Amino acid sequence: MKVNTPSKLEKILAAGHLAVTSECGPPRGSDPEVINKKANLIKDHVDAINITDNQTSVTRLCSLAACIRLKLMGLEPVLQMVTRDRNRIALQSDILGAASFDIHNILCLSGDHQSFGDCPQGQNVHDIDSMQLIQTVRHMRDEGKFLGGDDIERPPQMFVGAAANPFADPFEIRVPRLAKKVAAGVEFIQTQCIYNLDKFELWMKMAGDRGLHEKVNILAGLTPFKSAGMARYMKNRVPGMDVPEEVVKRMADTPKEKQPEEGIKICIESIERLKEVEGVRGFHIMAIEWEEKVPEIVEAAGLYPRPNVD
Repeated sequence: MKVNTPSKLEKILAAGHLAVTSECGPPRGSDPEVINKKANLIKDHVDAINITDNQTSVTRLCSLAACIRLKLMGLEPVLQMVTRDRNRIALQSDILGAASFDIHNILCLSGDHQSFGDCPQGQNVHDIDSMQLIQTVRHMRDEGKFLGGDDIERPPQMFVGAAANPFADPFEIRVPRLAKKVAAGVEFIQTQCIYNLDKFELWMKMAGDRGLHEKVNILAGLTPFKSAGMARYMKNRVPGMDVPEEVVKRMADTPKEKQPEEGIKICIESIERLKEVEGVRGFHIMAIEWEEKVPEIVEAAGLYPRPNVD
């Protein structure tokens, strides 16, 4: 049974608008002003703001606390939750914690391996995986029950999301993996950063051939380059990333002082092209520690002003 959530993001998508989301990485400390400052830079240009959950396995202010900060600012948070660090008891408990503050969006993730982070000796948990986390949130919401079978008083009203990487190897399992997430009950997808537009369009076509684009809201992920060095790093050092050589060359051929501007231009051009792809329902703009550029991108791409659905 479909339960309509009070999620503003869900309402934007249901009304047929192209959604715009962005994200804020929490600080490596307890100062709330870091989150407040980032959120204030982007709040008028996006429909919802993701808070990452100890991204790259580096210890940070917890996602739930940062989402509460956004909620207290009157903004729409998306709680990212990884299965790496919590068993099913803690996951369900944190979902209830978010619901107690009327946080209505969740992104279900596995999480980066701890060897990438600041505590490589830490033990991962993965009591359940990201697919099962999707199922858990839907079960708690739709059935009003814990995994153990008991009833929940005031079940969480969550709009359930997950990530997808159209570029990781092997490519042929990318769409079947998306299909599994749809079968698990996911309602929106935010993709990995897109630089190889041809390959992304192929992935979307293959998803469309299976009717998946009609069953889930797909938000295309974009990260603007600050420099040619960033483009080379993402091409050569970041697993699962697909940065075509011609994109790296375009950045490298640009004078160094103009490379940030060129990176923004590439991002805007990508949005304009992806607007025309069947099944793309919006954009997830990940301007990593460069949040001040999100308004410029959103406005130049014709995605501003944002619709009001309250």
